[in-house]
Amino acid sequence: MDNTSNIKNKGKTKERVQGFGRFLSGMILPNIGAFIAWGLITALFIPKGWLPNSNFAKLVSPMITYLLPLLIGYTGGKMVGGVRGGVVGAISTIGIIVGSDIPMFMGAMIMGPLGGYVIKKFDNLIEGKVPAGFEMLINNFSSGILGAMLALIAFSGIGPVVLSLNGLLKDGVEVIVKAGLLPLASIFIEPAKILFLNNAIGNGILVPIGAQEAKTIGKSVFFLLESNPGPGLGVLLAYWVFAKGAVKESAPGAIIIHFIGGIHEIYFPYVLMNPLLVIAVICGGASGIFTFQIFGAGLIAAASPGSIIAVLAMTPKGGYFAVVAGVLVAAVVSFLVSSVIIKSTNKKTDGNELEEAKLKSSELKLKKKDEIGETNGVVAKTFNKIIFACDAGMGSSAMGATTLRTKFKRAGYNIKVVNCAIEAIPKDAQIVITHETLTARAKSVAPNAEHISVKDFLNNPAFEILSARLKPVADTNIQIHTEDKSALKNEGKNESKILEKKNIKLGLESTDKYTAIKMAGRLLYEGGYVEEEYIDAMIQREDDLSTYIGKGIAIPHGVGEAKKNIKKTGMVVLQFPNGIKFDEELAYLVIGIAGVGDEHLQILSNIAIAIEGEDESITDKLKSTEDVQYIYDLFTIKSED
Repeated sequence: MDNTSNIKNKGKTKERVQGFGRFLSGMILPNIGAFIAWGLITALFIPKGWLPNSNFAKLVSPMITYLLPLLIGYTGGKMVGGVRGGVVGAISTIGIIVGSDIPMFMGAMIMGPLGGYVIKKFDNLIEGKVPAGFEMLINNFSSGILGAMLALIAFSGIGPVVLSLNGLLKDGVEVIVKAGLLPLASIFIEPAKILFLNNAIGNGILVPIGAQEAKTIGKSVFFLLESNPGPGLGVLLAYWVFAKGAVKESAPGAIIIHFIGGIHEIYFPYVLMNPLLVIAVICGGASGIFTFQIFGAGLIAAASPGSIIAVLAMTPKGGYFAVVAGVLVAAVVSFLVSSVIIKSTNKKTDGNELEEAKLKSSELKLKKKDEIGETNGVVAKTFNKIIFACDAGMGSSAMGATTLRTKFKRAGYNIKVVNCAIEAIPKDAQIVITHETLTARAKSVAPNAEHISVKDFLNNPAFEILSARLKPVADTNIQIHTEDKSALKNEGKNESKILEKKNIKLGLESTDKYTAIKMAGRLLYEGGYVEEEYIDAMIQREDDLSTYIGKGIAIPHGVGEAKKNIKKTGMVVLQFPNGIKFDEELAYLVIGIAGVGDEHLQILSNIAIAIEGEDESITDKLKSTEDVQYIYDLFTIKSED
């Protein structure tokens, strides 16, 4: 029992830490463009820049002092309290900016969400109590008054706390330097950078020390401690090689901006998404400093920005090998450590996580509420559009959307239900339904939507939850589709080009799920539907999230970026009468799909319609039938639309 509790607590702690990291990164990622703009202006026009211009250089300080923190504060406030939260968050942030003498990125990440939270709570408190005609007056004055109060609190209270933290970091670095343990300075420097204290650490601590040393010996290693691009490069390379989805696709661009452009802020959100990666940058930073010391590396002046070009420009004659060696060692070490962390967090389950999943599964069966995610942002009291989202937006979400759409239609409600990838969720989405393991990602994309988490895309309480809010439909308006399925089947007698009878394999011997997925992928490849690389993408998708959808069916398919490996839309069906374990469930049909555009949605709709509303006997039919025609007809009937 104690072990069970430990497992559950470990899982909850990990989830909280990762959720906190994702929240922090969510404040930064929408504003990366502003960071790039500031970085370019800095790199080009400061006195030591590539195109020095004293007039244009006047933009540098206001941008980093005011623009960037205010954008972060606004975004953080909006994530919590909508547009009003963003406004109050920005007002709150100005208090901490004015009350300090360093760029207040960390302060903005505190005050922005706090401002959003306060105005959100106020709005909840007065909901339904404002006299008609006074809404705008109350809204404007409430945001102004609360924003002003928070700005004063930030100016007089929170600002000094952040400055004290910076002072503690400065003292820590100085103690390590005096003790001759310079590599250990990374323990302070790298986490401080991730919290956007890089400029405070660099310009406020290391540059003055380095300048004093450079006056004496002509160079200083202190100029390299914060500006070394190696640790950040290693993290971004690991994401590029081992991560999945949109974060993998964004990494190459971030590498260029970071390593060549010198804008280190670009990699901070990547670490915040997985806080364990702070270990990687600490190890990379420490190993780089150790290498610098061995070879006697140093710069003649501060490298600003921390671009490899700026670093080499400040390297004294004859010192290039030592500097480059330290940068490379830092990058390699950071990459290796990051690789282990990223690969381990990408796995579906390890031993402990599996036990935790078992426990959670049992609880879900007993407590229906555990299948429902917490509401984040504004709860949709009325709705006319529901988003079903999954990683790729083409497999399980399409099935779930079809099933839910059919239920609403049969109940007489005209409600639009669409499916899409997580990253493509509309910003104005009212209700978003995702698998419980994807809800956190969905919340970061659509923070103001109501989010419902489900465990099973086919058998879930979403319809019951949502229909309970709707007004009953008069019996005369209810149009239930009762067409004879046999008639529908007859409409599909012509041989489908998407599902061919030769690609329906019955009576196969049970194996493990990965072998079954490879068999399905091989059939798709041999049928000319996909390139061979698509098979690996199907395995990768299964590692991300089980493709078991319920009623003895699994629908393996490639991850989103694998669409480039699809030649044409196709489908294959493999039957395993004794079943194949997909985590905790047994799949008797493994249906491999590959879809170009939206062509595959018809197939998925057919599958959903065919088994929706059927009792559990459908599972027995699917696993025991020896009739290829039965399977073919079942999955090629026309949709009810």
